[in-house]
Amino acid sequence: MKVFADTSGLYALLVQNDDEHGPAAAAFERLEKNDAALSTSSFVLLETIALLQYRVGLEAVLDFQRRLVPLLDVVWIEQDWYRRGIERLLSEASRQLSLVDCLSFEIMEALDIETAFAFDRHFVAAGFSLV
Repeated sequence: MKVFADTSGLYALLVQNDDEHGPAAAAFERLEKNDAALSTSSFVLLETIALLQYRVGLEAVLDFQRRLVPLLDVVWIEQDWYRRGIERLLSEASRQLSLVDCLSFEIMEALDIETAFAFDRHFVAAGFSLV
């Protein structure tokens, strides 16, 4: 099973006082049991690190870097991916969607990933399922 890891899922997994921590931990355990292949983007990494650093601190960033990043197949965003994400963002014309979301959707479609480790309902609205 291929799964895309979003900031919302990664953050909830790492932050024990997050409202979604319990469901995130249970879902991640199921993913590990099923040997799921986890993909993400460099923009999700950036977004997750910024959020962890601001809300929790650098220890949480270190934990993320050591414990979770090695488990992720990272799609590094270069010019073509960026262009695709911006085009989608502008065509969606929604202030609620971020560039990171749009890039995630583009990557998921390109890699035939139908499921996201996420709590962001934008994935469902874009036609993907959540773990």
